[in-house]
Amino acid sequence: MSGVAHFIAGVLDHESMARMVEELCASADLQPGDRVKTLRGSMSGTILRLLPDGRVVWRADSGAELMALPEALLREKKQ
Repeated sequence: MSGVAHFIAGVLDHESMARMVEELCASADLQPGDRVKTLRGSMSGTILRLLPDGRVVWRADSGAELMALPEALLREKKQ
């Protein structure tokens, strides 16, 4: 929403705003086995399973098993 607001205010170009919205839409299509990272990029790991209520269970590279909303994770780009 911040990206859209910045676009409306005229401080963000259309292409950047569209890229932000597309990334958020793609994050809702996560599947077990996908590599993900937190929005800030401070942690990354692999999705283990999706819960019926929409939350994502994932294992961080540190070994910790975590739960998050899909909106809080970004799929890592394949290299």
